[in-house]
Amino acid sequence: MSHILVVDDDPMFRLMLRTFLNKNKFAVTEASTGKEGIKQIREGAFDILLTDLRLPDHDGIELLGESRRLHPTTPVILMTSFGDVKTAVRAIKLGAYEYVTKPVNPDEILMTIQAALKNAREDAAPAGDELEFVQGQSDAADRIREFIELVGPTRMSVLIQGESGTGKEYIAKMIHLQSKRSQRPFVAVDCGTLTKDLAASELFGHLKGSFTGAYADKKGQFQEAHTGTLFLDEVGNLPYEVQVKLLRALQERTVRQLGSNTDQEVDVRIIAATNEHLLQAVEDGRFREDLYHRLNEFAIGAPALRERTEDIELFARHFLKSANRELEKEITGFDTEVIALFQNYSWPGNLRELKNIVKRAVLLARNGRITLDQLPEELVRVAQVPQQRQAVSSTPSGSPTVDLKAIAEQNEREMIRRALQQANFNKSKAARLLNIDRKTLYNKLKLYGMEA
Repeated sequence: MSHILVVDDDPMFRLMLRTFLNKNKFAVTEASTGKEGIKQIREGAFDILLTDLRLPDHDGIELLGESRRLHPTTPVILMTSFGDVKTAVRAIKLGAYEYVTKPVNPDEILMTIQAALKNAREDAAPAGDELEFVQGQSDAADRIREFIELVGPTRMSVLIQGESGTGKEYIAKMIHLQSKRSQRPFVAVDCGTLTKDLAASELFGHLKGSFTGAYADKKGQFQEAHTGTLFLDEVGNLPYEVQVKLLRALQERTVRQLGSNTDQEVDVRIIAATNEHLLQAVEDGRFREDLYHRLNEFAIGAPALRERTEDIELFARHFLKSANRELEKEITGFDTEVIALFQNYSWPGNLRELKNIVKRAVLLARNGRITLDQLPEELVRVAQVPQQRQAVSSTPSGSPTVDLKAIAEQNEREMIRRALQQANFNKSKAARLLNIDRKTLYNKLKLYGMEA
């Protein structure tokens, strides 16, 4: 029988929820305040934490943080009023499984709980497969594995650089698992979503009343990651003012919550990631050079998928297995034409794009295997352009040989052309569509003679 901790200050609502959940074969423990909920979390593990976002003394995000720190695999579901949906969405980014709006629909919350339990079981089962998928079999994969094994056991800060969708967060998790902190928290922060006003509170925490909307004390991500690893994703997007505070925290190993006059000691290992050329950002005055060197004690490059075509079929089969589990299907594999097309395509969205394409194909597949019919028409059309233009050369004997470099370049040119058209030739918007930064797009436009 699964055990659920329900934290809500409304006794009638707790009674209704407990009765409903008991009827559906769940054991329920109740807490009426955030303090009591945190006490329950610290005293034992639950299969699900179900908490109101607004509590008299704490907020649900604080309970989320404590649960993630002590029981990182326990799904957390937030209950919130419609007006707090933006906060709930932010909580999803911090690790919550899902949120439901009040008044709660019993059937909806039951489905959400069942899905969370199913997801938790599946996440626990395939850990070996996940590691294998990231490692791959190419020379690039071997280099990443070697770097992870070398730097993992140290205390060095690591900077992971690569395009969006190349698996930078997963490399960070593997470093964490190889470290002496592997049993301690791994806390990920998407710096790209942090505004100047929000970033300091999110990273370092705040005291109740320190600003409008600060209804309770809140731990920052540095405190949540204490004794563990803090992963700063897209660190190049941090506002300059916050970079100053981050540098101070790294140098002095202390943080100060907003509204506080005292410093708190923190012991965290920093792993940062970026899809931007940080040295260029330093030269442009957008990123502090001293912070760059503090983060870049050891650098790892996450290669683009088009640079490791030997791994594409391995990744595709892994994502197929994952999609079969999630969608409860039994698709056995890919037609040879599909694999060939995958290897011809430039994958501007990298692993993330491949995962989405495979999941969509599994959903559409009816006859046991994935064929070209289940792939998006746009992908098939773009990937077949090099074949249609016959990007081949001839050997002295007259037999054709495929020019893989020409194929990759043609694919990339075609994707850039289409993105520019879709963005009405707004280069910033086109770069976002391609999941690359503006500097990279400008360099590619220059390389291919496509500058406007």
